[in-house]
Amino acid sequence: MTKIIESVPNISEGRDSTIIEACVDQVRNTPGCILLDYSSDPSHNRTVITYMGSPEACEEASVKLAKKAVELIDLTKHTGEHPRMGCVDVMPFIPIKDTSMDDCIELAKRVGERIAAEADLPVFLYEKSATAPHRQNLAKIRKGGFEGMAEKVKDPDWIPDFGGQRIHPTGGALCVGARPPLIAYNINLGTDNLEIATKIGKIIREAGGGLRCVKAMGVMLEERNIAQVSINMTDFTVTPLHRVTELVRNEAARYGVSVIGTELIGLAPMRALIDAAEYYLQIEEFDPAVQVIENHLL
Repeated sequence: MTKIIESVPNISEGRDSTIIEACVDQVRNTPGCILLDYSSDPSHNRTVITYMGSPEACEEASVKLAKKAVELIDLTKHTGEHPRMGCVDVMPFIPIKDTSMDDCIELAKRVGERIAAEADLPVFLYEKSATAPHRQNLAKIRKGGFEGMAEKVKDPDWIPDFGGQRIHPTGGALCVGARPPLIAYNINLGTDNLEIATKIGKIIREAGGGLRCVKAMGVMLEERNIAQVSINMTDFTVTPLHRVTELVRNEAARYGVSVIGTELIGLAPMRALIDAAEYYLQIEEFDPAVQVIENHLL
């Protein structure tokens, strides 16, 4: 039985290729770990790295990545559109093959403890590995960002799980956790009006009374001079890609704005893309288990 776990850490650097490659090399050079993808966004100033392997290989790659990131990334000099609290901002573990969520929870705890000890980065456990209900939501932990985190950890409710009641002076703190597959999906609007994207983000996200399992906010893509609705979909089986896309399209139309493109950051489950294709192609009596070649191969 081959156990496979996926990890999708985000580092707070999306512009300096030398730093990005040095961090990604920590994954590339770890035996038993396969680098699947890495995607950098200069506006967000963030890079999403995706890899998978045995639990032991993922553990080693993750700790090495954190040590290299804290060495090279200085958040006192960092600016970007995306919220962040650490040089490695978030590090989730996802069960893929012959592993359970419990396995990922235990892995998150081991990695968090090691990163605090070996990289000197305080660690919060989040999502399924959270030690208290108010720590499950990444956005709640990260609220205040790097600039506000030193003060935030003075509150007994927000002491990091590992590393003490402090943050690293240039590396901040990070969230390590276990969760189901997440889809990072962005929708670009044909406008330079950030307010429109922000209003749409508030409407569609679950916290604003919108779609379940959807987190969203408006950001500005400065290099393209367009506004974007940046979305994290925490469970595509509850709210699929096409439903989010159509709601954003309808809300944008109220302002006379069109959707000019979408963006997938990192990897997504094949089922999520097949569901979108089925919806837009309107294939009658479609059975992906039978009619998709790759499903037979897998």
